[in-house]
Amino acid sequence: MQVESTLFSYKKYRAEHFESAPFLPMSKKEMDKLGWDSCDIIIVSGDAYVDHPSFGMAVIGRMLEAQGFHVGIIAQPDWKSKDAFMQLGKPNLFFGVTAGNMDSMINRYTADRRIRTDDAYTPNDEGGKRPDRAVTVYTQRCKEAYKHIPVVIGGIEASLRRIAHYDYWSDTVRQSVIFNAKADILIYGNAERPLAEVAHRFATGQTIDRMQDIRGTAVIRKEAVHEWKGVDSKEIDQLHKIDPIPNPYGADDVGCEKLSGPTNKKVFDNDAPKPISVQPSRPKPWEKTYVLLPDFEKVKVDKFKYAHASRILHQEQNPGCGRALFQMHGARGVWVNPPAWPLNTDEMDAVFDLAYKRVPHPFYGKAKIPAYDMIKTSINIMRGCFGGCSFCSITEHEGRIIQSRSQESIIKEIKDIQDKVPGFTGVISDLGGPTANMYRLGCSSEKAETTCRRLSCVFPSICGHLNTDHKHTIDLYRAARDVPGIKKVMIASGVRYDLATEDPRYVKELVQHHVGGYLKIAPEHTEEGPLNKMMKPGMGTYDKFKELFDKYSKEAGKEQYLIPYFISAHPGTKDEDMLNLALWLKERKFKLDQVQNFYPSPMANATTIYHTELNSLKNVKKDSEVVTVPKKGRQRKLHKALLRYHDPAGWPLIREALRDMKREDLIGNSPHQLVPAEGRHERNAIAKQKGQKAKPGEKGLTRFSDNQFKKGQSQKRSNGASSDSKNNGQSRNKPKSSGRKAPFGKSKPFKNNNKQRSAAG
Repeated sequence: MQVESTLFSYKKYRAEHFESAPFLPMSKKEMDKLGWDSCDIIIVSGDAYVDHPSFGMAVIGRMLEAQGFHVGIIAQPDWKSKDAFMQLGKPNLFFGVTAGNMDSMINRYTADRRIRTDDAYTPNDEGGKRPDRAVTVYTQRCKEAYKHIPVVIGGIEASLRRIAHYDYWSDTVRQSVIFNAKADILIYGNAERPLAEVAHRFATGQTIDRMQDIRGTAVIRKEAVHEWKGVDSKEIDQLHKIDPIPNPYGADDVGCEKLSGPTNKKVFDNDAPKPISVQPSRPKPWEKTYVLLPDFEKVKVDKFKYAHASRILHQEQNPGCGRALFQMHGARGVWVNPPAWPLNTDEMDAVFDLAYKRVPHPFYGKAKIPAYDMIKTSINIMRGCFGGCSFCSITEHEGRIIQSRSQESIIKEIKDIQDKVPGFTGVISDLGGPTANMYRLGCSSEKAETTCRRLSCVFPSICGHLNTDHKHTIDLYRAARDVPGIKKVMIASGVRYDLATEDPRYVKELVQHHVGGYLKIAPEHTEEGPLNKMMKPGMGTYDKFKELFDKYSKEAGKEQYLIPYFISAHPGTKDEDMLNLALWLKERKFKLDQVQNFYPSPMANATTIYHTELNSLKNVKKDSEVVTVPKKGRQRKLHKALLRYHDPAGWPLIREALRDMKREDLIGNSPHQLVPAEGRHERNAIAKQKGQKAKPGEKGLTRFSDNQFKKGQSQKRSNGASSDSKNNGQSRNKPKSSGRKAPFGKSKPFKNNNKQRSAAG
């Protein structure tokens, strides 16, 4: 893909001798030490400032610093007044506002809309240090502080709200965040490339009205950009349809719907002779073209139009052929330019080679920042994800094209960790990213990659053009292990096991050298209905991976276990599906310590299905498939209880559901039954709730059931039925650190390598 200029090719804004700041300043005192009388750009963030390449504010701050700008940081300001937003003075160019590495609403609320008391991105894990809808609140305070200073919003919260979107917390469709925040420009996706262009344009005196066509940005306009031609979205909503490339030689055009297949065979014959032609190349049909989406007022009340608009947005995410989007909100509209070009390897290396201190700002003293502790010895080796899981928004934020660093850059960072991270023990906690094993994988055909509009490269089957050779990842793992002083390299990011089974060499390398007893993978469900709506492979692939995992563990003489993750209450899931999953778990003697109900995060395909109850993964019509969606509180609680079938707190609800489903045969104390029958204490408690006289105990009911019930009730009162993970939209099991029974019946200490991985910028 052609890029007009590289990320670091701009002339530096300040021509004088320029050195990196020890830390980007958070106070006037620090600015004075640096000899600054003002900041060119001030970044406002909902996270504590950690100068580490896994924290978005550090990445964009250091990147802008490398462009020659003076950059200041206002981290977790008191949003109740404008005063905290004036602590560094007025910026010369603009404010950059982000909610932080996590969406502020997901950070603050559980999947059941209950308030969390903790915040991993805040010193001492303290909750309540950022407002709800932080991007909107921070932007409004910046405008109050300095009325005429432009505000650029970005990060995952803004990125996933760039058009009208369903909002789970208010159960309504909200307009684009750029309208609510009253921001000047919105940057979506990884911010480096569009943000550098915006900053340099501001530096040359340009105003927002001259920055309407920057890739990866969205702006407010009254009408479409001049000289762009429009296409009504209703004309293009067909499954996997793409605009074919005009062929000057007269051959048939090739659409991406012809490219998928179960094998890795190339469709295009690059060695075949081609006719000589002197015809000039014609413009691509997506160039200078925008898609007119149904307006906000329509998608707010019409679920068919909402599902249609969501589907179009997801089809236009390929930088090679994506068109601009235009959606009216009353008299004005949000203009969303095509996605930014992904960074190449040299640019990725340069971003991760910036002058990070790899520790929190000294302002925080000895306070612990849990998110930093989780990632301080981990390394991000790539960006993007072509998996397209419907419940996840990574693809809509980072894109489907994998952006990988060089092996040399990654090894250099390992050595940097050895030098800079206090108390480093020689263990690298992760070499990964959104997915552990997509490093340097991608499309083997440039032509196909440029024109593809598939939602996933691996569902319903692995595309015939997808390169699944894990050689580069294997080489990287071996090089990392060979660094002097490195004792162990762990892989904590999720492994895409359907890709891994395509290259058993990778599974062997992973299992024999990079698993600390347990490996986390995410089948998410066992039943075809939910899996199809998740866009996940069937359990046959899981079984194949487990077979390889067990084989290579045995060859290495290691006792190791798979830890599968599952989602409850996902769109498309019936009660019977969850029951079958619970029986699958019990048959294998697997007990989940922590589970996650489906969390409808903004812009995810599954969120659209949740809201509309329509299958937006296919062409949206009036006769579109109506999807079963567990929305009501009781059903969501039941699905979570079935995942934790072993927890006595959920037994009454499970028994009631089993009776409704005519499956009383699963109630009892036999090994094949799911939950025990009621014990005396439980019957008495139920009778008391109903205001009835307690019945005498029944012969044959064990004391074990009574004790378990009392224990479960005690846990329920103190902790709730189960805990929620903070991971966006995914089930995450977080077992205790030691003394835990192994998932298949053998006792073994459990080392927890769980962490959060967030997108920079």
